[in-house]
This record gives sequence, C-alpha cells and structure tokens, in this order.
Amino acid sequence: MLNEDAQAELTKTLSGRDVAQAGALCYRRSENGGLEILFVGSRRNGRWGIPKGHVEDDETSSAAALREAFEEAGVAGIVDKTVFGWFSYRKDTSPNRYHVAVHLLQVSRIADRFPEKSIRKTQWFPLRDAVRDAAQPGLRTLLSRVENLDL
Repeated sequence: MLNEDAQAELTKTLSGRDVAQAGALCYRRSENGGLEILFVGSRRNGRWGIPKGHVEDDETSSAAALREAFEEAGVAGIVDKTVFGWFSYRKDTSPNRYHVAVHLLQVSRIADRFPEKSIRKTQWFPLRDAVRDAAQPGLRTLLSRVENLDL
C-alpha cells in the first residue's frame, strides 16, 4: 500500500497514454451483518464497477475517491487515506490505460440527490457477488482481498 506522498509522486510520472485515477471501494454492513459493496454502472456499457475518476490538481487520491463516490453514487462516509490497492483497465473507446488507486470508504450516508443520479445506476452487492460481477479483473482481485479484512 502506498501513502499519499507516494501516490502523488506516481501521479506525476504517469503521462500520455497512462492516466492516474482514484476510486472508492464503498462498503457497508447489511442488516444480517454481511458485507455489501456498492457498484455503479458504466455510462458507456452498463458494466459494474466502483466510483472512480481523475485526480484534480492539488487533490489527494483519497479526496478524489470521496468526491467521485458522491458524484457518481451519492454516498459519503469515512475514507481510508491509505491506498488499499491498484488496478488498471482500458476503455473500449480510448487508447489510454487507466491506473486506479483504490481507497476503502465506509458508507455512512446516502444522498437523495447527487450530480450523476440521472445517468448512472447504482446497486449494493453481497461481497461474493461483487467479486463475481465486477467488470475489471484487477478490481475482482482487490475485492477478493476484502474477504480477509476485518471491516
């Protein structure tokens, strides 16, 4: 796991076809105590993934993850400042390779209104289903690591 300073240095080294992003692995406990993961649907193809996006100038990856979680899914909570892990992916419509620094986010609030409510679907998945249904292989690997955490 990288701290925020290491993340900032890595972000500076990515250029051209490599794009740095931050993502939020949003989780909560269900009524029966099971761990649930929040997914958002891709605007392009509807595949399930986590809220993620570009890190703005002078923004930490954890702050970007929290911002993206609200913009795309309307959730807020406690974000872990330490990077939980990384995954990379490519979009069907772009030559770029996206590198996502993933932060855990314990959801405590869900907003009725948020910027992308009308253009994104959101759904809570039991952890095992999330591992199966995640669009990116690297995200599936990270989700399988969550099973071993005491969250």
